[in-house]
Amino acid sequence: VGDSSVLTCPFKGNVTLITWKISPKAGGLCTLAYRADTNTTHTNCSNSINWKVRPDLAPDLEVRQVEVSQEGNYTCEGVSTDGNFHTTYHLTVLAPPRVSLFCDEHGSPVCEAAAGKPPAHISWVAESSSTPLPEEKGHDNGTVTVSSRFSACSTSMTNVTTCMVFHPAGNWSQSIAC
Repeated sequence: VGDSSVLTCPFKGNVTLITWKISPKAGGLCTLAYRADTNTTHTNCSNSINWKVRPDLAPDLEVRQVEVSQEGNYTCEGVSTDGNFHTTYHLTVLAPPRVSLFCDEHGSPVCEAAAGKPPAHISWVAESSSTPLPEEKGHDNGTVTVSSRFSACSTSMTNVTTCMVFHPAGNWSQSIAC
C-alpha cells in the first residue's frame, strides 16, 4: 500500500497494438490502449494507473500509490510483427497493520493490529502457558483488524507483558505493564 508497482509487457518485433486490461477486485474493468500506426493512446483508468514512460518506447504499466482496491488481474495483450502475445499478472497488495498495545478497563493488556492485509498474527511473551485466542474484524476495503486480550491467570506473573505482531510487511514487538 502506498508504493508504486511497475508491470512489464514483454514482446518481440515492432508493436502494432498494445492493450492493458485491468480487472481489480473492487470496481470495474479499465483499459489502456496504444496504436502504433496512429501513435494514439486511449484510457478509461484512473490517473494512478498509466504507462511507465511512453507506450511507443516501452509498454510497461505503472500503478502509483497502490491501494488495496487495485488488487486484481492486469493483462497486457499485444500485436507485433512477430505475432500476438499476452502476459497476465495478479497484483497482491500488502497493507501493514497499525499496531497498538494498551490496558483495558480490567487491567489486562490488549494488543491490536488494525487494518492489515493479510491479517496479522499476534503472540504474547509472558510467564503463562495460556494463549489467548485472537478476534478478527473484517473491513469493507479488504483489510482485517486482529486483537488479542491477555488475561494473567497466575499471581506470580510479572506485570510486564510483551505483544509480538507478525505480518508479511514487517514484525513488531511492544511491551506494557498494566
